[in-house]
Amino acid sequence: MSRGKIQIKRIENTTNRQVTYSKRRNGLFKKANELTVLCDAKVSIIMVSSTGKVQEYVSPSTTTKQLIDEYQKAKETDIWSSNYERMQRELKKLKEVNRSLRTEIRQRRGESANDLSLEKIHILEQDMENAVKVIRDRKDAGNEDPQYGLVDNGDYGAVIGCSNGDPHIFALRLRPRQSNFHSGAGSDLTTYTLLE
Repeated sequence: MSRGKIQIKRIENTTNRQVTYSKRRNGLFKKANELTVLCDAKVSIIMVSSTGKVQEYVSPSTTTKQLIDEYQKAKETDIWSSNYERMQRELKKLKEVNRSLRTEIRQRRGESANDLSLEKIHILEQDMENAVKVIRDRKDAGNEDPQYGLVDNGDYGAVIGCSNGDPHIFALRLRPRQSNFHSGAGSDLTTYTLLE
């Protein structure tokens, strides 16, 4: 009984596709190993599955990089040069940004101010005034209690009160400088029932 021919097209079922991939990958790696041993060939196979997993086979006597270098010599091409050129362009851009930032830092320190036009000095002065304002606002905000508004650092004491018609007295004592008001750690709230 002979096997039926398999139509070569994408396998729609994900599980079946993964099983077929795994079996055929192992078969391909086995054939590559046989070719290496029988014919003293250098073989490198790089596979990326649909899930993004990278697997490779490389003949024991070589590395993938060595094979790529040999390929480049044989084909008289340089697959690294385009990547290198792109990296050089990116490096040049980053150096420009770095140079620009260093110049700006020197100017904000008051160095190299002689090189600036009057208009740029006014812009720098405005930027620095805005920065000082932001710093002062943040400093003032740091002195505020986030839940109760602006408070001083003195003793809060106690507050006693009751709502109209409510037969309860509320005694509230706040402790200053507590870190977690939401968990109840920052205040004591005691309720007493009024005696009629």
